[in-house]
Amino acid sequence: MSYSTILLDIQDGVAKLTLNRPEKLNSFSSLMHRELKDIRPELESDSVRCVLITGAGRAFGAGADLSDEGDAENPRLTAGEALEKQYNPLILFLRELDKPVIAAVNGIAAGASMSLALASDIVLAAHSAYFLQAFCHIGLIPDAGSTYFLPRLIGSGKAMGLAMLGDKISAEEAERMGLIWKVYEDDELMEAAENLAIRMASGPTKGYALIKQAMNASLGNNLKAQLDVERDFQQIAHHTEDFQEGVSAFMEKRPAKFKGR
Repeated sequence: MSYSTILLDIQDGVAKLTLNRPEKLNSFSSLMHRELKDIRPELESDSVRCVLITGAGRAFGAGADLSDEGDAENPRLTAGEALEKQYNPLILFLRELDKPVIAAVNGIAAGASMSLALASDIVLAAHSAYFLQAFCHIGLIPDAGSTYFLPRLIGSGKAMGLAMLGDKISAEEAERMGLIWKVYEDDELMEAAENLAIRMASGPTKGYALIKQAMNASLGNNLKAQLDVERDFQQIAHHTEDFQEGVSAFMEKRPAKFKGR
């Protein structure tokens, strides 16, 4: 299936999703939201074992397209309606997806596009990329999960500063703050991101899914509850084919061949 605002390429177990409105800095439109919803079954399919998200051109994404008026099929929504029907389901889908999600931030990641990156499991960024909580500049609050992710990633003090001041944060500063995983030179970002996606697609993806679930659960659990989660999930992992293969490969001193089962 072809799309107007996104590109989707699935190879070697990796679904590369490119936000494709470069003339609008890949800002979210009503049509883009519809297409991002339409591709979810493809991302959930067994042929996909890792998802890589990036942007076309010089931006990862500039947030919501404030000039988008929608159309008869995709009418313009109020801010609350857009969050309820478009952004929030997307963020929850990525967090709950039972396979790793990597964001390769190739340029500006502002507003809800920054939230999209933070919803990913691992975030890589180009040297020239920067992050911006742009909401305060137009009298809005951070949304699409930013008020959830930011204090958990970098602490309440830094989170409040980013949200209330709306200053640009360079990729290097984002890495130092613990906001993202790693920074690469601009011409090395996509190769590094694609290699990482292939590596993870070849890994024990059932275990990765359990790691995601455990980490998500930890954010609302006390120690005892989280120890119970670890016990239960480890029991599940112990009975996977990937665990048996991992042990066999270790004992036989050979690379493991995981199947995600």
